[in-house]
Amino acid sequence: MAYDYVLYEIDGSVATIWHNRPEQRNAENSQLLDELNDAVVRAGGDPQVRAVVFGGKGGHFSAGHDLKEGQVERQDFTPEQRWEYESRSYMDYCLNIFNLPKPTIARVDGACVAGGFMVANMCDMIVAADTAFFADPVLHTMGVSAVEVLVHPWVLGHRKAREFLFTGERLSAADALASGMVNRVVPVDQLDEAVATLANRVALAPPFATKVLKRSLNRTLEVQGFHAALNAHFDGHQLTHFSDEARRAKADGGFSKSIERHKVGTSVR
Repeated sequence: MAYDYVLYEIDGSVATIWHNRPEQRNAENSQLLDELNDAVVRAGGDPQVRAVVFGGKGGHFSAGHDLKEGQVERQDFTPEQRWEYESRSYMDYCLNIFNLPKPTIARVDGACVAGGFMVANMCDMIVAADTAFFADPVLHTMGVSAVEVLVHPWVLGHRKAREFLFTGERLSAADALASGMVNRVVPVDQLDEAVATLANRVALAPPFATKVLKRSLNRTLEVQGFHAALNAHFDGHQLTHFSDEARRAKADGGFSKSIERHKVGTSVR
């Protein structure tokens, strides 16, 4: 696949997959998601690659779902059509990152919102710039029950996840570190060096043993109900797309206006 909205780079044994729509703060349209998934499969099948980094060009990891595309191309989706689209482009693509048989690192600067939050938190580790922030404002702005893949309680813990989702407020990089969601926070001008150092260190590990270890770590979450919980939320999430609340959010000036109205809180402490 030729890429328009993703950059795929190899440096030694580390592959970096970049969101590459900087003018749109790397909002994830359908094509970007297809390209991102293709790059994930490509990195997984390349024996040269021992670690994979996910990042965003232009100062932001990703502003999340491309709402403009969604309002134009998916506004008239039937429940069946929306189910199929979101099952593939969100749930399946995210789980492909989670199940990638190689260590993964999210390199986060700027905005890491909604769909971007899902992608980053499918990774094994997150290194964030001190200026980065995380958010999932979907409940307040769209009248929909969070994003499709509810990884939040697994990476933040239940108390912080509830506050984060019920308020829709931003989570700073420092608070994400304190919650255990982020591994390291560094000054933004040191982010590339910190990610490269970690990725190259991880890439030194024996690849087969690392693959088996990652499978064991993932299975630990599976035994605790990880996939069952994600699937249960996904089912309920689909219902809320067709609620009166979601229709009112869409009709009252559109999602973009709703997002602007929501920008009152700044951060979850």
